[in-house]
Amino acid sequence: YNTTGQYNNAIGASALNKNIAGSCNNAIGMYALYNNLSACYNNAIGWGALCDNTTGTDNNALGRCALYRNTTGGYNTAIGPSALCSNTTGGCNVVMGNQSLLNNTIGNFNIALGYNTLGANISGSSNTAIGCGALYNNTTASSNHAIGTGALYSNTTGASNIAIGGGVLRTNTTASYNNSIGSSSLYYNTVGCQNNAFGSQALYYNTTGNGNTAVGRS
Repeated sequence: YNTTGQYNNAIGASALNKNIAGSCNNAIGMYALYNNLSACYNNAIGWGALCDNTTGTDNNALGRCALYRNTTGGYNTAIGPSALCSNTTGGCNVVMGNQSLLNNTIGNFNIALGYNTLGANISGSSNTAIGCGALYNNTTASSNHAIGTGALYSNTTGASNIAIGGGVLRTNTTASYNNSIGSSSLYYNTVGCQNNAFGSQALYYNTTGNGNTAVGRS
């Protein structure tokens, strides 16, 4: 289909198959950038990487099905099998890890590093998740920062939380504005808001209490 596109490189069956005017793209692997029409400056390496992309520009996809469903989203970087697989219009996301940000469709400005980080996220934006399963169940919440295995794992719609350490705020679901630093601190918190916990297992059993501050282990 290519008519006016320039400086493209396509290696693999059906790579850049439908390109018409897109330029400066690199597609390596079967079905890589398959549906690209006019988008430019994309790099897709792996089976089905950026397969459905049409006009999204400046994306980098490395891994099988990475950014597979992306259509118009731009400035995304996805490294790992199925990373950002369902993304359609979300932009400026940085993802590294198998199935991280797997279900994201329109969320922007997210950073997800690690297996299954932000895996259920759909439209939440400006989240940072580093560590296996961090912010895994987050769907629409924004401005959360979780660093550590399983940190904010159960969070769905709670926003503006900071969790640093393994298992921190693990059972938090809808609560917002919590700050928790230290392994398993605020572990059982579900809907309690505006809590501050600093230290291993600090406020460990708090579930619905608000406005607490605890410094020190347990």
